[in-house]
Amino acid sequence: MQVLKDFSKEYSLFVAIFTYFIITYFEHTLVQTTLGNLIGFAVLFAAIIYAAMSVAHHAEMLAEKFGEPYGTLILTISAVVVEIVIIVIMMIHEHNAVLARDTIYAAIMLDINGLLGLSAIIGGIKYGEQPYNVDSSNSYLSMLLVALGIAMVVPHFIDEVHIDNYMMFNVVIFILLYITFTRIQVNSHKYFFEYTAEVEVCEEGEHCEVHKINGWYHSINLVLAIIAIGVLSEILAVFMGNTLQTYGLPLAIGAVGVAVISAAPELITAVRAALDNRMQTVINIALGASLATVLLTIPAVIIVTRYMGMDLELSITPVQGVMLGLTLLVSIVNFNDGETNVLEGFLHVILFVVFAFLLFV
Repeated sequence: MQVLKDFSKEYSLFVAIFTYFIITYFEHTLVQTTLGNLIGFAVLFAAIIYAAMSVAHHAEMLAEKFGEPYGTLILTISAVVVEIVIIVIMMIHEHNAVLARDTIYAAIMLDINGLLGLSAIIGGIKYGEQPYNVDSSNSYLSMLLVALGIAMVVPHFIDEVHIDNYMMFNVVIFILLYITFTRIQVNSHKYFFEYTAEVEVCEEGEHCEVHKINGWYHSINLVLAIIAIGVLSEILAVFMGNTLQTYGLPLAIGAVGVAVISAAPELITAVRAALDNRMQTVINIALGASLATVLLTIPAVIIVTRYMGMDLELSITPVQGVMLGLTLLVSIVNFNDGETNVLEGFLHVILFVVFAFLLFV
């Protein structure tokens, strides 16, 4: 049977299962030493990234079957689900109120400055300038400005006695924003998130094979890969916490690790799209993932922390505010002409390098 034959090649899932049993068996021994923590962390991180590559593959197949913007929507939601799972697990383990805020901040820096910047450089070197639909970037950036302002700036000016009610109010507002934006993205203004030059038409004598892609098979494997990442992340949180504590590193480094894991499928897909001169896909992934991170992760962590009785701090620090402001300002300037180039990508990569440096300051 073809399905079973294909499933037998899902090596990342089998590696994840094997890694889980091996690490679980030796966990108590490994956590006793610094070297053991490093080994456990490295093995788990590698297995999770491998599983993330599987998420990217299955999301790409679904994207090919359903087309844009459904494809990148599936990919970004998958990545955000992974992010939410890891954040919640680490918050429960570390009891750190600012982990969600730092992870959301890191994810935006990684998606816009790292992923989009790197893709623009790669595509710019190969093609010079890469076109996209400017309506998409304008829509994403305006939504990001509103969402980040509401969730991470306004709380600085809210009285302490009202902050809990304001957070629950944000849950309702963000769910409404996401539903409205998604409806616009896939229905009334779908053409905002498409670039006509990318539409592929079957030549005479060729056969389009999109209909042959098994949507159920790839959907199920996508879910299985996400579950595998969540299970492995629960153990990873232990080794990560011990390693950061041993070397006296800030927990913000752990937040970046969470962002890297969740963004791995997007990064792989975006680089491939840039090499294929599909900058619209890169824009949809980078800015769409940033927006989904804010609109979906924030309500999720608010609800979970309220249910678990945990503290939550979403107000950004002054340094984070400056970096986010610079990122959005540069994005507004760069992504207003419908074309990307090496210089624009380089500016965003520089911002990402500054972000990485500030983690240790």
